[in-house]
Amino acid sequence: MLKKILLLAAIVCMGGAAKADAIPQPGDFYLISRDRSGIFVGSHKLFLDYSRGLKQVAYCQRDYFVRGHSVAWTQIETERGNTVRIEYNFGRGWRPICDNPERQVTLEDIGITDTPRDVLASEDESEKARGRLSAIGAMFQPDDRGNGHSTYHTR
Repeated sequence: MLKKILLLAAIVCMGGAAKADAIPQPGDFYLISRDRSGIFVGSHKLFLDYSRGLKQVAYCQRDYFVRGHSVAWTQIETERGNTVRIEYNFGRGWRPICDNPERQVTLEDIGITDTPRDVLASEDESEKARGRLSAIGAMFQPDDRGNGHSTYHTR
């Protein structure tokens, strides 16, 4: 039981770190989509360090690491008539630093032959990670199958 509690505590701590990383911090770079009026539509984070599942790319002569989903997303957003730029969070707002990223890096450039819509419809590496956490969480669920005492929530 103590092992399960310690494992659960470790997972909670890791989850907190992941959520904190999702909040834009000063110094972060994002692909930002805005509509014709300049209103924010959506964003995808660009990374400065390599991590599994990321591809190295260059936008405006600067290297980043990006997910294939992000590259596909830039292409779809421009098809929708939105403007996509790379913007930098300098602590008091966002500063555009690079225009037309969808013209600079394509899916073919990072070795993906699928269409942007197919890429967005497929499972991303981050979704696979969520699946692993769900599997770990299942360890902590009671297994009442077969004893006749199951409830709606444990079926």
